[in-house]
Amino acid sequence: MNDIIAKIDKTKIPTHIAIIMDGNGRWAKQQAQERVFGHQHGVEAVRRVIEAAAEAGVKYLTLYTFSTENWNRPKAEVDALMSLLVSAVHNELESLKKNQVRLKAIGDLSSLPTECYNELQRALQETADDKGLTVVLALSYSGRSELTHAAQKIAEDACKGQLKPEDITADVVGKYLYDNTIPDPDILIRTGGEYRISNFLLWQLAYSEFFFLPIMWPEFQKEDLWKVILDFQSRERRFGKTGEQVQQQ
Repeated sequence: MNDIIAKIDKTKIPTHIAIIMDGNGRWAKQQAQERVFGHQHGVEAVRRVIEAAAEAGVKYLTLYTFSTENWNRPKAEVDALMSLLVSAVHNELESLKKNQVRLKAIGDLSSLPTECYNELQRALQETADDKGLTVVLALSYSGRSELTHAAQKIAEDACKGQLKPEDITADVVGKYLYDNTIPDPDILIRTGGEYRISNFLLWQLAYSEFFFLPIMWPEFQKEDLWKVILDFQSRERRFGKTGEQVQQQ
């Protein structure tokens, strides 16, 4: 067994880890390659992190796969990313099913190209009953768009008389998000050396522990995830309480 994972306290495993997979393009540039080269190697890092999360006992893993802002990238790169997504989902499906990995997706999925949308829907349906790690792909995703969509739905129900202003609590808002069955992340990891959350899970990250790593996403190894989990287990999460209150629980 790997020395790092052996040190992890199995009674304090984070339920949900979210990752902003940054640095594919810059890594490719460092290798004197085109950006798509970095995205291709990024898929290999996704495979590693899924395996690492499952081995550690994590229940949910959300990957910021493609943001709404990414549609503004050069068309050739967007087309390559969509093609890569189709092939990755197709090629990994049997492995996901074999390892009981359930696939979910959040975002404006209707904006995806037809082939990409259809391949994704097939994978979602074929893994829907799997009981292991749940991998959530944030695709054509925007935190602000998610909250705007939730506000619109709340307003619609209020106009129908199904909600009163005093009924709208934080729990109620949460039920109007893209998928209210997914617990909030315990951990947010961002690779690539950047220190921002880039419109990702703006509501859900309210009490997450943040980890900003200098390595580029294609360099991400299983051990990097396990080191984050170890660090997480040493942190005191107070949720507005004092340290003394937390220790008395």
